[in-house]
Amino acid sequence: MTTTTKLDLTGLKCPLPALKTRKALKAVAPGDFLEVHCTDPLSVIDIPNLIRETGDAVEIRERSEARIVFLIEKAGSQALS
Repeated sequence: MTTTTKLDLTGLKCPLPALKTRKALKAVAPGDFLEVHCTDPLSVIDIPNLIRETGDAVEIRERSEARIVFLIEKAGSQALS
């Protein structure tokens, strides 16, 4: 059974969304998910770059002018499909 942890980073500006995402990922078990809500437009660059470094999997679930929602799967099980 997998769990999803939600992280609300709305209102934070670069580099805080990426830094707080990195910290939150440390508490996520392999195979579980971290759902990150951001409003900083630069997060669409910063968070995928961070995930490339960590080896986890990421997809953008929602992208609008109001917010961006990322779903990150912690490495250790099958990647997002």
